Amino acid sequence: MKRFITKIIVIGVITLMGCSINQKVKKDTFPWNVHDMNRTQPKIINAGSEPGDPPSDAIVLFDGKDASAWCDSKGNAIRWKVENGYMEINKTGSIRTKEPYGSCQLHIEWAAPAAAKGKGQHRGNSGVFFMSKYEVQVLDSFDNKTYPDGQAASLYGQYPPAVNACRKPGEWQCYDIIFHRPTFNEKGEVEKKALVTLFHNGVLVQDHVEMLGVTTHGRWARYGAHPDQLPLMLQEHGSPIRYRNIWIRPLADRK
Repeated sequence: MKRFITKIIVIGVITLMGCSINQKVKKDTFPWNVHDMNRTQPKIINAGSEPGDPPSDAIVLFDGKDASAWCDSKGNAIRWKVENGYMEINKTGSIRTKEPYGSCQLHIEWAAPAAAKGKGQHRGNSGVFFMSKYEVQVLDSFDNKTYPDGQAASLYGQYPPAVNACRKPGEWQCYDIIFHRPTFNEKGEVEKKALVTLFHNGVLVQDHVEMLGVTTHGRWARYGAHPDQLPLMLQEHGSPIRYRNIWIRPLADRK
């Protein structure tokens, strides 16, 4: 009986010590208690009445009429066709946002021509470039075979999407993307790689994927130090791709 009682006491002491250590670790990590009412309350926003609507804290980059948030490569007004709630590429060059962005949430909708022409990379080609450097591919990939790391929703030249969720040519497609910028040390060496999560038409196709580097064609990607924020770019690649309902939410960088 003595041994049994002693054993119970020892177990109790060890448990209490473990709890004490655990509480200290938690306190060192979090300056609040579980269910602490003094903890900062999340900011209240309006999420929008319909799926795809910009929330109240979003920056609307294109609402179907106003393209003033964009410029061409020289900083001039864009010459893409703007009508009927969309803007359409017309072989006048890529466009970029006037303001720079880093880590962000982006919602963007696009449509390839209803009359599909060409095949592979020559059919409905464009791209969304975060920081003007890291591309999520736009391509008409409906019944259109190409190299997997170049189809719609791929991280171009690096990672194919998990599945092909592309709708028919002419139908509107939707990308919802979480992008975390890369970070660099004082020597210009990458500390944290760019990170991408992507939903294509509501389907998760890139799940917390680390990019290999700046987007390139035909060779392995590499990183090179650059500013913390750079413009978002939409690529002109010869196809009359249409874009609409574009909004962005800047995000805090990963710790």
